[in-house]
Amino acid sequence: MAGLFDKSEQKNRERVQPLAARMRPRSLDEFAGQQHFLAEGKLLRRLLKSNRISSLIFYGPPGTGKTTLAHLIARQTESKFFSLNAASCGVKDVRAVLQQADNELAASGRRTILFVDELHHFSKTQQDVLLPDLEKGTVIFIGATTDNPYFALVAPLLSRSQIFEFEPLSSTDLISQLHRAMSDSERGLQSTGVTVEDEAFEFLAKGADGDVRRALNALEVAVLSVTDLPVDEKVVSLEVAEESLQQKSIRYDRAGDEHYDAASALIKSIRGSDPDAAIYWMARMLDAGEPPRFIARRLMISASEDIGNADPHGLVIATAAAQSTEMVGMPECRIMLAQACTYLACAPKSNAAYVAINEALHDLKTQEVLPVPKHLKDRHYQGAKELGHGDDYQYPHNAETGWVDQDYLGVDRTYYRPTNRGYEAKILARLQALRNSTAEAEEKS
Repeated sequence: MAGLFDKSEQKNRERVQPLAARMRPRSLDEFAGQQHFLAEGKLLRRLLKSNRISSLIFYGPPGTGKTTLAHLIARQTESKFFSLNAASCGVKDVRAVLQQADNELAASGRRTILFVDELHHFSKTQQDVLLPDLEKGTVIFIGATTDNPYFALVAPLLSRSQIFEFEPLSSTDLISQLHRAMSDSERGLQSTGVTVEDEAFEFLAKGADGDVRRALNALEVAVLSVTDLPVDEKVVSLEVAEESLQQKSIRYDRAGDEHYDAASALIKSIRGSDPDAAIYWMARMLDAGEPPRFIARRLMISASEDIGNADPHGLVIATAAAQSTEMVGMPECRIMLAQACTYLACAPKSNAAYVAINEALHDLKTQEVLPVPKHLKDRHYQGAKELGHGDDYQYPHNAETGWVDQDYLGVDRTYYRPTNRGYEAKILARLQALRNSTAEAEEKS
């Protein structure tokens, strides 16, 4: 009777769980289709088959299966399972679980999985508490985090763990999960008799941004909202789906990898002359609360690093946008930033000035520092003339062309190599003309 009661109680608990919890995969094979690293032949799958699981870090956005996979691993390895949330537990809680795990291992030889969700909330001290038991193998540690572990976790913990990155589910995968929920009579919503239109499925899948939990819970809200209607009106339309999906909150950590990844995507889109991609990444940063001053600084840097003298106006426009941003602020400064962003993306590109300064700095660090040629030295202080400083210097403005053939470095080196793009093509032509005239003069002499 006790067994029957337990099963009945479990079913009652499942009925009150949200749809996303009820529809969790029940086997590794069922889960494998959601994340590539669990496919047949992959490292994690091999470790599970050989029962050689050690410490794992699951890193990825919400609703991609980190907690679910931890439970499946516990079932696969027949391990005792403890779950903590780093946002609400302390060192005392961690030590208590570790002690129980040690007792369990000594008494029965059975290993324990300690799953810590939101691991990035653990302080350095709390992370350090785990290390001795991880080293001894007392527990199989599984940590889940939405933050980049290389930013959030201490090096000793990283070195003792295998890191697996979870990817957001594609819209196609999410639509498949939604159809599965609607056709499942045991755990899903088939018994409601509700029909879901294809447009509603597509909207929920796209609006969930790869978060299967969000997609399934929104589907459940939509279905329950029409369940009590007449039979011919039990339909989840696009309009019903739109009402059921909460306004999404863009995942963005201004101190972590989301910040750096978005900034990188912005600059690389400008460099690649794609104004549409550039404006999208900038919009994402602004919408997530990125300080517009930071974006303005990045645009100024790109104006010199990626556009340079191919379009000298790029730096002027980027600087004007930065100044306008300081004076106007959000939301209006988004317009100036958008103007600068799209201008830079569409401008001809050259990194010749950027390369030139880097090569010159490299030579200063790795080669003998060149002395200033005597004819270029300052002769405006007392005694300079007696030392011969500035002797034989030729003043270019006195020449008819405004240029004279004169050595300004003391060695034959070339750092600035203009491209043949945009305004820089004119610079290239002028330099070539000057060099040709020098070569002709040498031939005549």
